[in-house]
Amino acid sequence: MGRLIHRVKATRIDLAGHRRVVREEALAAEEPLEIRLGHEPFTVTMRTPGDDFDLVAGFLVSEGIIFDPDELISLRFCAGEDENGQQTFNVVEAQLRPDVALPELGARRNVTTTSACGICGTASIDAVRKSSHHPVTSPVDQPLVKAEVLASLPDELRDQQKIFDKTGGVHAAGLFAPDGELLLLREDVGRHNAVDKVVGAAFRERQLPLADTVLQVSGRASFELVQKAAMAGVPVLAAVSAPSSLAVELARESGLTLVGFSRGQTLNIYTHAGRIAD
Repeated sequence: MGRLIHRVKATRIDLAGHRRVVREEALAAEEPLEIRLGHEPFTVTMRTPGDDFDLVAGFLVSEGIIFDPDELISLRFCAGEDENGQQTFNVVEAQLRPDVALPELGARRNVTTTSACGICGTASIDAVRKSSHHPVTSPVDQPLVKAEVLASLPDELRDQQKIFDKTGGVHAAGLFAPDGELLLLREDVGRHNAVDKVVGAAFRERQLPLADTVLQVSGRASFELVQKAAMAGVPVLAAVSAPSSLAVELARESGLTLVGFSRGQTLNIYTHAGRIAD
């Protein structure tokens, strides 16, 4: 497996102290991962190495390709070497059950998906919206989580970010129980990758749909993160920053409670506020 952290030399300028020093800095790794369906290339995504099988499984769930763990027969790393002849672990092949309908060639991702963009390369606008086999079923008018618990989750998430502690350069997604217990956490340079890793880990443990859970993410709440949460049946998605207008629209349509600007003592509830108890 590739390294999670790379160390490089950097020149640090301290204006207050009038100093310039060269020192070693830790950076979060970012490497390409090619995803193959059988022997056929499907897409390439930029990610932080680690939990790659979770990432691939979660991605396939988010794309609406699989919804039952029995449809995913196996995941394996394919041979791949760098310029020094070392195994890169940057190609994962997913073997699907023969009856799983594969995306048509024109619907496959035809460009590299960067760590900042999870839907780049989607063949059409219509293909962006996915139909979930794990719809959100938690009642929208019954409290699921207390506001004070919800407000505490960003700090709980941050306290468990080991890669961020060393690099300051990764996002995180954490799955929490309504009482605030951390169930799953994954880190990655891409926000969408971190969510896919959480969803994939739960999927592989046969825990979907993720009813009665809260998904807390670092950064903002994009359309795609709402879609990924809805595809996994998550009833509450909370972010420390702002949502987009399309994210709010999709959350409303999907029956998902969307929370933004969750910081300390305040938070904004944009959709289905009945799940949040004062």
